[in-house]
Amino acid sequence: MDESEKRISPQNFPSKLTFYVAICWFLAAFGGLMFGYDIGISGGVTAMDDFQIKFFPKVYEKKLHAKENNYCKYDDQYLQLFTSSLYLAALVFSFLASKACDKFGRKPTILIASVFFLCGAALSASAMNVAMLIVGRILLGVGVGFGNEAVPLFLSEIAPVNHRGAVNILFQLFVTIGILFANLVNFAVSKVHPYGWRISLAVAGAPAAGLFIGSLVISETPTSLVERNKLEQGHKTLKKIRGVDNVDAEFNQIRAACEAAKRAKAPFKELMKKSSFPPLIIGISLQIFQQMTGINAIMFYAPVLFQTVGFKNDGSLLSAVITGVVNVVSTVVSVVAVDKLGRKALLLEACVQMFISQVAIGIILHLDLPATGSLTKVEAGAVVFLVCFFVMGFAWSWGPLGWLIPSETFPVETRAAGFAFAVSSNMFFTFVVAQAFLSMMCHMQAYIFFFFAGWIFVMGLFVVFLLPETKGVPIDAMAERVWKKHPVWKKFMD
Repeated sequence: MDESEKRISPQNFPSKLTFYVAICWFLAAFGGLMFGYDIGISGGVTAMDDFQIKFFPKVYEKKLHAKENNYCKYDDQYLQLFTSSLYLAALVFSFLASKACDKFGRKPTILIASVFFLCGAALSASAMNVAMLIVGRILLGVGVGFGNEAVPLFLSEIAPVNHRGAVNILFQLFVTIGILFANLVNFAVSKVHPYGWRISLAVAGAPAAGLFIGSLVISETPTSLVERNKLEQGHKTLKKIRGVDNVDAEFNQIRAACEAAKRAKAPFKELMKKSSFPPLIIGISLQIFQQMTGINAIMFYAPVLFQTVGFKNDGSLLSAVITGVVNVVSTVVSVVAVDKLGRKALLLEACVQMFISQVAIGIILHLDLPATGSLTKVEAGAVVFLVCFFVMGFAWSWGPLGWLIPSETFPVETRAAGFAFAVSSNMFFTFVVAQAFLSMMCHMQAYIFFFFAGWIFVMGLFVVFLLPETKGVPIDAMAERVWKKHPVWKKFMD
């Protein structure tokens, strides 16, 4: 190790895990809870008869026909727009969130996210027509755009380097808890007629309220303070969150990185430079791949999917709850393992696991689920098991690491802008999958699972040849320690 690497070694950055910073992590991660609740709630709500009767009567009538094609009974563009409109709004507003992060800081951006989400939850729950419903979802999307930009950045910047992976995965852990919470709420209110769906949508305000309170309590990150010339406050905050007085080495590294960032007057323009391509390509690719595993198709529409394979409404919601429990427990595995095993090992193992799951589901449905029939109880149970096996692999790999790696690989001068591209890519492909999945299932039937399996195979090759390991590397030392030493990406570096 040369002298420059020795200076930035994580061993030179002493820290303690203080109660105060644990509270900061916990409250900020409510952004993940907010996002996860929305992912989980939409599938259960769209499967409720009362919701369909009020807003999508054609879908309800189609579902009642005994001979209706199993794969097509939920194929309705407006029904899909209810789910997907949120992600289109989040795509657009993630770029405004990037500007807010740079100009005002991470903390106020998180506050803005919570306010929009509170408004969106209120409007969605009180909707009297489809237009109100969609506008409410768009407001939720603005909140997701701001929250998903600011929260992972906040967690990465406030975490000590040797715990950065685990801390950042708090965001994804709360996403999975939010999904489980949504499935439990849907299951609990499914028999509350005719307004159970309103309760499901209104409860979205609970995590938003938690995030609002959290945004008033948390500290701003030292990096954001130094970026905005609040050096004394940044130094004091760093001592507070590290729990030690000896923070000069880490503070000097943050200050040097921020001074270099100031020379880059236009961060989005800086992203177009050759040396910015490696983290930009990695960040965007991981977000695209995360969606093309098929995870959100399964998590959005789990109740719908389980109804398709033969479960009644209660059974499908209960199966979605089981999936949610597996999701939460498996994400905890990632929190424990990511800073020990590394990023690449988890991603590659999960590719194998998810590929097997998608192919097996596709085979079962192709062979045994005709257009007008149902699976046996054993086969339907096998599908639930395979979905859980798939979710397990995703939850300890591509779910949390898809957010972690982009948040830790950009230099400070392009960090907010680069992460905005990653977030917007995620939102765009989430929108595409949410808008298209039910129609794709109608036209492709069981082959849709082979479609996602093909993407998973490509993802595995990407990890092997193009993804560097970032475990244990200080966040402001990626260029020297990662990109300049990678056999492919070093060609892009100055």
